[in-house]
Amino acid sequence: MKVRRLTGENGTSRFWLAEDKNRLPNQIVSLGFLSSSLPERSISEALAASLCKESEVPVVLVRLEPLRAGRTVNEDPRCTLNGEFHMPHEFERVGEGFYQVNLELREEPPTPAGVASLIERLSVRFRHVLIQFPVDAGAADWAMELFTRSNLSYLFLGARTEEADHFAQLFRMVRSRSGERQMKPVVCLRPRENGEGFDATMQSVAGGNQALIRDCSDEPTALTGRFHADIRRLAREISGRLVGLALSSGAAKGFAHIGVIQVLEENGIEVDIVAGSSMGSYVGSLWAFGIEGGGLEKLAREMEARWAVWTLVDPVFPPRQGFLRGYAVKRRLMRTLGETTFNDLQKPLRVVAANLETLERTVFCSGQVAAAVHASSAVPGICVPVALNGETYVDGGIVDPLPVGVLREMGVSRVIAVDVIPTPDKIREALQMQQAVKVRARRRGIFRRTNPVNQQLNYFARGNLFEILMRSLQGAQIRVAEASSLEADVVLRPEIRDDRWLDYRTPGKFISLGREVAQRQLDEIKTLVTSREPSYEAEPDPDPLEAII
Repeated sequence: MKVRRLTGENGTSRFWLAEDKNRLPNQIVSLGFLSSSLPERSISEALAASLCKESEVPVVLVRLEPLRAGRTVNEDPRCTLNGEFHMPHEFERVGEGFYQVNLELREEPPTPAGVASLIERLSVRFRHVLIQFPVDAGAADWAMELFTRSNLSYLFLGARTEEADHFAQLFRMVRSRSGERQMKPVVCLRPRENGEGFDATMQSVAGGNQALIRDCSDEPTALTGRFHADIRRLAREISGRLVGLALSSGAAKGFAHIGVIQVLEENGIEVDIVAGSSMGSYVGSLWAFGIEGGGLEKLAREMEARWAVWTLVDPVFPPRQGFLRGYAVKRRLMRTLGETTFNDLQKPLRVVAANLETLERTVFCSGQVAAAVHASSAVPGICVPVALNGETYVDGGIVDPLPVGVLREMGVSRVIAVDVIPTPDKIREALQMQQAVKVRARRRGIFRRTNPVNQQLNYFARGNLFEILMRSLQGAQIRVAEASSLEADVVLRPEIRDDRWLDYRTPGKFISLGREVAQRQLDEIKTLVTSREPSYEAEPDPDPLEAII
């Protein structure tokens, strides 16, 4: 497709997109604000600027605002939404690179026909059309028309229960009119506002699919790095460039996740969202908190100490629901995370657990992170189930060992999955290699002595209870993980053949295997993450602006 640049008498630049049957479809994005107390201008303009930078295609921000004091309804008759939208002679180009159209809401509200005209005319000129508007409690017909005609709809709300109820009402109305439409709530938090108690409300309303913008402010100079990071994440979602990392369960084999993360960091590959199950949630929580790959390896190598593994063992007597409480693992995680909540993390994180009563998949996105990871890591039969908020949970690997679907449900378009669960073929290879080693040892007259007391009393010994439970669970997880991997764009499978789940003493071995597979598929990862839409060739336009309009 070609972009024709138009220049008015005062030097203002404008774009017109020539028609191309191969062009990508336009994105109409509704930005509805449920509260007048939110910094609408700061959020919408920052989002438009970030989207323009991410997509490198023309972006226009249409701002529908109440009539300002001192202006009359007869001014700017060409910029109205009553009946038909008339294009302005010029589009204002904001310094960050996007274009802006300001439309004032007159005493007579816009009509659905006017909204349709606005969308149709701007779609010819711009790849991304963002429409910012206030959403009244009544949700007028013209607002509903915007929602139903939009590819994406974002509703911005503060951390108040009445706004969550308002979102739920609008969501039902839009669904009743247009069926399956993507409408996503965006919770806006002011500086020093955590909104943690509000998260549980939003999870029940939106199913954990809400986005978050922190440190919102009306003052441009007060906007923080966290604000811009959250805005950029939203822009990447709109432009189809949101990158997610799914980390599988796998006990000690999950140390391989660290090696993958290190390679991603070393090559400047940015991940926007992390989802993890069991050991994947443990590693993912530390990374989302802000611990980089080197720090993750340092924490992992603490397990190389002689008695380190036994510090994770907290037996239960009698073992009615499990042999281990699991609190030792939680305490170890809290040495780094403390009381950190999901809203405090640098990256959005989703932790998967299984509801023991209903056997449903539960995706945690609110509350204390360490508590959610504890629930996600409670291996049934070995660890005591974890009670949270009146529900009982066990290991997330039971229902979703490789949470690719969780990321897709959040709007992630580019998913990298790390599956550390060895397949039956790899396990068989390992067994054959072990058998060959034993045969060679016998021929050389070398016999390995076994301790019969250890074999009888050590539940962790090969062939005993814990191993049987873990191997049985792993057998069920293999097929589920394989099915999930089909939904990912890039799947990394470290060359792990040993299926021992308790090999926490050798984290370096698994970290190296994670690095190897990430390096081997690095070009594939880079292609996935850096690919953009087709390039747009700019050329001068010989026709006057009036002829095009």
